[in-house]
Amino acid sequence: MEGMRETVVAETRGVVKQYGAVRALGGVDLAIGRGELVALLGPNGAGKTTLVRLLLGLATASAGEVALFGQSPRRREVRLRCGAMLQGARAPEMLRVREHIELFSSYYPAPLPLAETVAAAALGGLENRLFGQLSGGQRQRVLFALALCGNPELLFLDEPAAGLDIEARRALWEHIRRFVDRGGSVLLTTHQLDEADALADRLVVIHRGRIVAAGTPAEVKSRTALKKIRCATRLDEPSLRAIAGVARVGLGQGAAEIFTAEPERVLRELLARDPYLSGLEIGVGGLEEAVLALTGGSLSERTN
Repeated sequence: MEGMRETVVAETRGVVKQYGAVRALGGVDLAIGRGELVALLGPNGAGKTTLVRLLLGLATASAGEVALFGQSPRRREVRLRCGAMLQGARAPEMLRVREHIELFSSYYPAPLPLAETVAAAALGGLENRLFGQLSGGQRQRVLFALALCGNPELLFLDEPAAGLDIEARRALWEHIRRFVDRGGSVLLTTHQLDEADALADRLVVIHRGRIVAAGTPAEVKSRTALKKIRCATRLDEPSLRAIAGVARVGLGQGAAEIFTAEPERVLRELLARDPYLSGLEIGVGGLEEAVLALTGGSLSERTN
């Protein structure tokens, strides 16, 4: 797009990463725009973590170019414009929440006020609690606060909602949206496809070190041939799975969701087997079906 170069905050061009005989990335082109949230999806081992490490300057590409704000990601002034919440990160357990935030804030030239950081991470009332006394979900919120406290322009979030209950997840999503609405950019890696669907402006699906799809959530969903039949039925799950042409079945909220590439055939069989079928809806398959189709049917092949 003409003029996009001025608004790109993170970019890789033709990036290759080789670990001995193993090629983790095989020529990846990625650009994240200002004020854009990009979700990076794919099975374990696809190359997501390697790509994030390159963008953070924690690893060096074997070939190609990596840039943040048009500069090397290893430059100190570039790193001060970024925040990161990485999966598996730890913090000293004997420091209080307030102390952690104040310490991290001191590394940045213009950090957010403590109260604003605490509010953004929903840590009110926990400021004086030792990190070691926090629950798993509370620790996740502290790590989000540490990524946010420096008032970054670009956030790297790796599975940010892991360990959070539904209410806490929704609150975190709202704070991420506000960050983007203020002009911030986010690269989100997640296995929670509802999270990616709800938050992302653009999805990038990576498989075996290459990008296999990119676009809006609606565009990526359209890449699957599966259709979704939603209905209320008296048939149980094994009976639904036994119908020829059914690829997958999900049950919940008083309805069955049946995924198939042959909706007419399956629908005829449903009506023949259950004359009380009701609440019938037919639509495109969801994001999970699209990602599974694009990555050969697996979201957890091996450790990245």
